[in-house]
Amino acid sequence: MLETAHKKITLLIDEMEKVILGKRDILQLTVTAFLAGGHVLFEDIPGVGKTMMVKTLAKATHGQFNRIQFTPDLLPSDILGVSVYNTATQMFEFHHGPVFTTVLLADEINRTTPRTQAALLEAMSEKHVTIDNHTYPLDNHFFVLATQNPLEYEGTYPLPEAQLDRFLFKLSIGYPEFTDELNLLMNQTGNELNLVQQILSSSEISQLKRIVDDIYVDSAVARYALQLVHATRNHDGIVLGISPRGSLSFIRAAKAFALTEGRNYVTPHDLQQILPATFGHRLLLKGGYTVPSAQLQEILEQILKRVPVPVRK
Repeated sequence: MLETAHKKITLLIDEMEKVILGKRDILQLTVTAFLAGGHVLFEDIPGVGKTMMVKTLAKATHGQFNRIQFTPDLLPSDILGVSVYNTATQMFEFHHGPVFTTVLLADEINRTTPRTQAALLEAMSEKHVTIDNHTYPLDNHFFVLATQNPLEYEGTYPLPEAQLDRFLFKLSIGYPEFTDELNLLMNQTGNELNLVQQILSSSEISQLKRIVDDIYVDSAVARYALQLVHATRNHDGIVLGISPRGSLSFIRAAKAFALTEGRNYVTPHDLQQILPATFGHRLLLKGGYTVPSAQLQEILEQILKRVPVPVRK
């Protein structure tokens, strides 16, 4: 079963790589978040392929895709839906919002008000929407990829730490390598999505998530993970470290990552690989939002060096 699961995951990443060239590590982490039942925040410049990547994932997993462009005048009802009175039936009818989908692209999430942000982030956390005392479940595999532009601050509403914690990973695609971009230019047809085939069904995704649940975490590896977490709470350059919810997310993500590597157990290397994506957005450094990303990277490297890696006996 493990071999079959790993083969399916590899095929999924291969399929996505048909469209998103040269970013296999980012694709693997995105699939990891998807299998872990988490969500991803992309802080990236426009035009590097975020929308195409989400569409590709949706098609390869036979899921519905929706996109919301966040603006200052966007209301919670524009995301969740609204109850409308039907004069013919003399009853209220719920009109589903775009959040009722499998894969959702929340574009420029920091351009809307905190109230509207909170509406989406609550749906992400609870996996359902409550309108007028009625609860409506979301798709079993509901997955949000939110984006924000790191270069523009005017007219934006930065996500507070408690909201950032709702995202399993924070990633950045970045510019492609020269050869990958040349290949993109030479082979562009405008119909790249037509090349993408369905790899996973809904039942197969559910099965993969159950396998993630059963991935083994040795006590020494769990202790190592917790030592990394505690190192963020005792670092001179960090004001706010990883929360207990963050440590649970860390282990969950490591289990999913181990499966993408073809293993039924978590290794210290898995934790090291996902640490930047899991920790970066959950930490508040001295200096707040003005701290350069290079300083954050340096602190994460310090933590990895300070905490001893458990040795297999």
